[in-house]
Amino acid sequence: MHISNEGLIVILFVGLVAGWLAGKIVRGTGFGIIGDIVVGIAGALVASYLFPKLGIAIGSGLVSEIIYSAIGAIILLLIVRLVRTGGRF
Repeated sequence: MHISNEGLIVILFVGLVAGWLAGKIVRGTGFGIIGDIVVGIAGALVASYLFPKLGIAIGSGLVSEIIYSAIGAIILLLIVRLVRTGGRF
């Protein structure tokens, strides 16, 4: 698989926006800018696996990718919060 420089920038941008948005929605679990990018990218991976299995389709384009990634990052942050707090929110 080959990712161009522009594709890498788009992935980082979507990861940053999705991670930042998820950090604002799920308060108290921010990881800084690099951590937000990583959580956003991981959220995109979670969403790209989970949503087709559930039959959920929002649309296409950059905005839908940000929404997918943000939802996946929110799920990921909630799981991290559960693990950190021992099962309590």
